[in-house]
Amino acid sequence: MTTFTPTSAAETLSVIQWALANEAPLEIIGHGSKRALGRPIQTEHTLDLSKLSGVMLYEPEELVLSARAGTPLAEIETLLAEHGQQLAFEPMDYAPLLGTQEGRGTIGGVLAANLSGPRRLKAGAARDHILGISAVSGRGEAFKSGGRVVKNVTGYDLSKAMAGSWGTLAAVTDVTFKVLPAAETETTLAVRGLLDEDAATAMSLALGSSAEVSSAAHVPYPAVTRIADGALGSDAATLLRVEGFGPSVDYRLRTLTDLLKNAGTIDTLAADLSRTVWRDISDCVPFADGSERPVWRVSMAPNEAHRMVMALRMQAACDAFYDWQGGLVWLRMEADPEAEVLRHLVKKSGGGHATLVRASHALRAALPVFEPQPPALAALAARLKQQFDPKGILNPGRMVPAAGSASLPPVHTEEATS
Repeated sequence: MTTFTPTSAAETLSVIQWALANEAPLEIIGHGSKRALGRPIQTEHTLDLSKLSGVMLYEPEELVLSARAGTPLAEIETLLAEHGQQLAFEPMDYAPLLGTQEGRGTIGGVLAANLSGPRRLKAGAARDHILGISAVSGRGEAFKSGGRVVKNVTGYDLSKAMAGSWGTLAAVTDVTFKVLPAAETETTLAVRGLLDEDAATAMSLALGSSAEVSSAAHVPYPAVTRIADGALGSDAATLLRVEGFGPSVDYRLRTLTDLLKNAGTIDTLAADLSRTVWRDISDCVPFADGSERPVWRVSMAPNEAHRMVMALRMQAACDAFYDWQGGLVWLRMEADPEAEVLRHLVKKSGGGHATLVRASHALRAALPVFEPQPPALAALAARLKQQFDPKGILNPGRMVPAAGSASLPPVHTEEATS
C-alpha cells in the first residue's frame, strides 16, 4: 500500500493524474478523523492531504478566511477566537463518537462532510458559508470555484457541490469560508423534567417567540447524565440557547422565562457551562461510550421526531436525544441497527434522512450507510459523479458500492441535501 502526502496543489494534481492513468483508486483523507464513517473503502493507495496545511489569508475586517484543506479545524478556531470571530455554523467533531483523537478534523473535512452543529437552526451548515475552493477532479483536472468575496457570481456553484460529497467528486486543496463575529456572551435556559412530546411543544414556542433562540435541544434520561460530565444531573433537560450582547441576552431570557413559566422548573446555565453543554450536544458525547453499538443520525420534521422515536422503541431498544428543535435525532441502538425498521418509520413520519454514523466494519459494509435516494435524484447524482470522476478513482465505495461490488441503492447524506 502506498500513501501519497502531497505538500502542494500541484503535487496533488500529479498524484491524481497518476492514479487516473493507472486506474488505481485512492482513499482521500485529511487526518482520518472520520475514516470510520461511511462504507468501508478498499484501496491499495491513500491520498493523505494533511500536509496541505496552513492559513493562506485571513482578513478579519472582511470576514474572510482561506486555508489549505488539511489545516486542523482546531487551529482555525483558535485563530478566529483571538479576533473575536467564529465559524458560525459550529462544525461538530465526530472524534468522540468514533473513538479517534479529538481536534484532528480538518477544514477540508468540514466541507466534505458539510458539518454543522446546534447553531444550524440560525446559521446553516458549512455549505452556506463556503465562498470558494480549489480542487482536483477525478478527471485529473485542477479547477477553482467561487472566490474571496461574499457576493460572487460564477454560474453553477461547484463549491457547494463539494459539500457533503465525502471526497467522491474531487480532492479539495484550498477552501475559503465566510466568518462572523462571535457572540459577546451566551446563556442557556434548561426546562427540567419534560417528556419528549412536551419538550417539542416548549421548543416550538421558544423558536416562534421574539427571543431569537439560536439553539434548541432536548436531552432525556439517561443521555442527560453524560452531558458536561454530569453537571445537568439526571432530570431531562430541554435546552434553549440565547446569544448576543449582555443586555440583549438578559432581556430575551426574561421573555423566554415568562413564556415557559408553566412548563416546568427552569435552570439558568451561565456562559461557560452553556458552551460546554452545547459542545457535548454537537459532538454527540452522550453516545461516545467507546463501543461499536450502532448510532444513527436522523433528520426529519421536528414535530414528528418524538412520535417516530416512540414508535421505534416499541420495536427496538434504543436511547435518543434531540437537537435542531427536534429536527435532528441521535439514536443509539442496543444491538442490531434496525435499518429497515428505522427508515420505514422515518418515511411513515413524513420523510427524512437516516445515516448510520457508527457501527462495526461488517455492518457498514452490509448496509446502505447513507439514506437511499429516490430514482430521479440517484440518476442525477450518478451523472454528477460521471462528470467529475468517470473512472471512480476517488474514495470508491464510500457512499455507494464501487463498480463490481454487490449492488445497493444509490445513497446520499442528510447533510448534503437538507
